[in-house]
Amino acid sequence: MFVTRHSNVTSPELREKLWDLYELAYRPMATEAVTREVFYRHEFDELLSDPSNRLWVAWQDQDPVAAAMIATDIAATRYLSRAYFDHHYPEHALRSVVHYILWVVVHPSHVARGTLVRLSKEAFALEADEGALLVFDAPQVHQPAEAGGFAEMMHRTGNMVSPGTEVSQIEVQRYYVADFALGARHLEQLADRPATDAQGDRSTPSRS
Repeated sequence: MFVTRHSNVTSPELREKLWDLYELAYRPMATEAVTREVFYRHEFDELLSDPSNRLWVAWQDQDPVAAAMIATDIAATRYLSRAYFDHHYPEHALRSVVHYILWVVVHPSHVARGTLVRLSKEAFALEADEGALLVFDAPQVHQPAEAGGFAEMMHRTGNMVSPGTEVSQIEVQRYYVADFALGARHLEQLADRPATDAQGDRSTPSRS
């Protein structure tokens, strides 16, 4: 296994291989996470084309088995507030080293093989050399509690590369639903509707 670094990926063959890996790895997220964690194909291609993004790929022979993309220009990502980091992390912002993990994927057959750790150590070495502030987020499926989960993996791997690296939680966002189908108003509407037959067709009251 070996790891390569890329930017501004234009090769159609490499793009297709990376998309296949990305789509396969993220497929379970469609039903497990409330947020849309998966980029559309045109968004994915745009990220590959952006020279400010760093793409790291782990290979097994000719096939990519893991990949991670790190944005080095958070103002271009549309996902983070530049003003927030200018205010809370001014030293990093002044050095333009506030970076953001856009996505990380591992082929299902390589999840338990240490592939992600190998890839992360390569990518984090450059982040450590630059003294970067590396921002990442994790949906509940990957981070069910404050301890453990993806954050713990980031802490362990970060300290393998650069002992003393700290991982801190900076924000929590919760999603709720207001289910009006359970409210009295909707239930009254249902009670007032004409009965339906077994096929779901609404019956028409007689007007004779």
